[in-house]
Amino acid sequence: MERDFGSRDGAVVVVGAGGGIGAAICRMFAARGADLAVTYRNGAAATEAVAEEARAEYKRRARAWRVDLTDADAVATFVAEAAAEFGGVHTVVYAAGPHVPMLHLSRVTPAQYREQLDGDAAAFFNLVHPSLPHLRAAGNGSLVAVTTAATSRFPVRDGLSSCTKSAVEAIVRGIAAEEGRFGVRANCVGPGMLTDGMAARLIDSGDLDDRALDVARRNIPLRRFGGATDIAEAVCFLASDRAGFISGQKLDVDGGYGV
Repeated sequence: MERDFGSRDGAVVVVGAGGGIGAAICRMFAARGADLAVTYRNGAAATEAVAEEARAEYKRRARAWRVDLTDADAVATFVAEAAAEFGGVHTVVYAAGPHVPMLHLSRVTPAQYREQLDGDAAAFFNLVHPSLPHLRAAGNGSLVAVTTAATSRFPVRDGLSSCTKSAVEAIVRGIAAEEGRFGVRANCVGPGMLTDGMAARLIDSGDLDDRALDVARRNIPLRRFGGATDIAEAVCFLASDRAGFISGQKLDVDGGYGV
């Protein structure tokens, strides 16, 4: 397990590497032998720190790029540069997405919904499209999208997240069905309530107050929140050869919320 990716040619691409979940994913990939091509849109310092940690702590090659995922041409340029620099791309991890305010669907405007689709589902496809030739060339390429447990059990006021992440999951299933003949696998990991990532931002912004957090805990059979490392474990497993016969699936890491 510790060297799951040490024999792979090329790098793992992680978009959204500067966030709490993305950083944990990068750290675990590096610890298990992967070189890293990582991106950010605004969090330059955090993402550069992730790349430096991979180089200094785990002795892996790592480089950070600033990329706007809504710019299809920019994303394609990044993927081509990463593949050229690292000698290929064997894994692509989508751990990005815009901030999602907690709103009832009745209060979401069409413009807000369109913006969320562009910033998440369309951005994801911008990444998938130029990555497929490299994942095919790897022979055992893997695509993993970090989505949300909310597509399995709908939490009130989370429609902007679950509806757009459902589109991401549909793309993943399509890739699994169409690209399996080329050895490409595609899966999703659905985080539940965490102490990191989007949930932390919602707590900080006041969208989730103490009462809402108590309700959330009662809805989780394990009666606690998870962490970014829990998500990283699932992502790295699905990307590894240990999951070599798993494709088109979604693994919810949610403490049993979806039961």
